[in-house]
Amino acid sequence: MFDEMKNAARDAMVELISEAKPLSGQIVVVGCSSSEIVGEKIGKGSTPEAAQAVLNGILPVISENGLFLAAQCCEHLNRALVVEREAAEKFGLEIVAAVPKVKAGGSFATAAYAAFHDPVLVEHVKAVAGLDIGCTLIGMHLRDVAVPLRLSTKKIGEALVFAAKTRPKYIGGARAQYE
Repeated sequence: MFDEMKNAARDAMVELISEAKPLSGQIVVVGCSSSEIVGEKIGKGSTPEAAQAVLNGILPVISENGLFLAAQCCEHLNRALVVEREAAEKFGLEIVAAVPKVKAGGSFATAAYAAFHDPVLVEHVKAVAGLDIGCTLIGMHLRDVAVPLRLSTKKIGEALVFAAKTRPKYIGGARAQYE
């Protein structure tokens, strides 16, 4: 069961990166409800093993592509994000004083915090792409113009999977020219 979750998460991330084409050094956000993965209502059945399986599927793909993962916490930490200190410093993100736990931050953020080399929490990022596993509402952490993607991976466990890439804003009106 956990191997299937890991493989589905890996497949979803591979497809997201293939579609979104993020550049090395950019941030990809992932929100993940382990409760939804195991068929429970979001926030009501946190399962560290499911969260770890998803992280184990996603993190190698992120690393292989030279990207930074931003792991979204649950609403008990105001959807703050776990990132590597290197990413926080590179993007000038303000670090906040909190550490995610299973019941305050969520299993996925807790697993990411334990797995990262030098983890910190920040309140906001502007990610170039993201995966939403279990209706966690990652949109607040994407760049302003998000484009929904239809991935072939529709579920991880029982959780719905949504994805988005972003693009630059079109500005300038009728006389503007775009790439």
